[in-house]
Amino acid sequence: MGNRFAGMAALLLIAAMAGLALLAGLSPATPPATAASPADSAHLGVASCSGSTCHGRQEADGKIVRQDELMRWQEPSSAGGAHSRAFNVLTNARSAQIANRLGIGSATSAPMCLGCHSAPASQRGPRFQASDGVGCETCHGGATGWLASHYAVGASHQRNISQGMIALDQPKARAAVCLDCHFGSADEGQFVNHRIMAAGHPRISFELDLFSTLQQHHDEDADYQARKGKTNNVRFWAVGQAMALERALSLYQNSKRGQEGIFPEFYFFDCHTCHRRIYDGENAVSTVVRNPARPIPEGMPAFNDENMIMLSAAAHVAAPGLARQFDADSRAFHMSLGIDRAASVAAAGRLRTTANALATAFNDTAFTRAQTFAIIESIASEAITPRFTDYEGSVQSVMAVDTLLNALVNAGQISTGAAGGIRANINTAYEAVNDPNDYRPLEFRRALGSAVRTIRTLK
Repeated sequence: MGNRFAGMAALLLIAAMAGLALLAGLSPATPPATAASPADSAHLGVASCSGSTCHGRQEADGKIVRQDELMRWQEPSSAGGAHSRAFNVLTNARSAQIANRLGIGSATSAPMCLGCHSAPASQRGPRFQASDGVGCETCHGGATGWLASHYAVGASHQRNISQGMIALDQPKARAAVCLDCHFGSADEGQFVNHRIMAAGHPRISFELDLFSTLQQHHDEDADYQARKGKTNNVRFWAVGQAMALERALSLYQNSKRGQEGIFPEFYFFDCHTCHRRIYDGENAVSTVVRNPARPIPEGMPAFNDENMIMLSAAAHVAAPGLARQFDADSRAFHMSLGIDRAASVAAAGRLRTTANALATAFNDTAFTRAQTFAIIESIASEAITPRFTDYEGSVQSVMAVDTLLNALVNAGQISTGAAGGIRANINTAYEAVNDPNDYRPLEFRRALGSAVRTIRTLK
């Protein structure tokens, strides 16, 4: 497993985790996204889970679960401990500079930061410590209702869920929770807008299966599978892509999130369509690479379509009945951005409906070995690769190929040794997108193409 993340450690995955650690399944008929955890479920704090008979042991010798989960959550040197460091990072010099530029006082007490780096004041129980950072209940839900049933004799997973625990074994439920901070929600302190990024906050990025693996504090053994079923990594990846787009469109439709004064909220747009070199001379060199899926006028910022690209690749394999509609809605949405906000909000609603339908379809798909190989082929196909004209889409594609390859290994469908032979090309692709200011698209395409050609031989 360690080799899988050699490239990621140098890439924005850690920067994106640092996005959570630095500052900062809804249907289309619902209001714009709000935090997944019910506000009236008080967070009792990490101490409530830290007993040696619960999750606070120093050794993973529990009969049912490891019982050293808190120690793994606190791991100081790995991405697995990033959640526990989320509050403390607000005390460093960089966070102080960001807070000063924003004029919000101390980052450790600013609601703008605490919504993702701790828990909002309205959700804190009497024993909750802000310094816990992103603790157990941030993901599992406020424990007021389910803590007692959780440790009761004869407790069941379904009983805990009925008492308010979040069903993180379900892809749509997990994605909704993670996206609250790893993309944003309509709630206070859970949206890293362009102003916050301009002040110094890292760019936000998200991939559900890969991020879940980095944060995994449990063993998926026979007991786990008996209670919750075996994880289908490809399903989590695909549902995560659909939910990320659904969330982006939901927030874009929200007038309080989709606009910043007289401007659109630039958070939603591809950074590199604006952050390019400026040429004033008569021999100006265009730095724009035309994207065939973005029918927008020259010089207009493009909506960040990284999740759209991945969804199109997955839909053509796993949901062909929706694929044509999704591609048409994606294209219509891009085109609407050149008209006016009313047109783009309406088009976003239509695309959001289709993205939500894809999330539901993927949630019910087994994702066979053949389908996984086919999605990898689709990502590297002539229909998709011309859309990798910007950094964000390229990052998602290499994470996707890495995730899907690892899924084949986890399912026992290819050997670890065979996958290891592809690692060098995947790492080269990671290196080509390691620095957004040094993005090397040709090198990236060559490396990704080589990886996919090798994967093709494993069919």
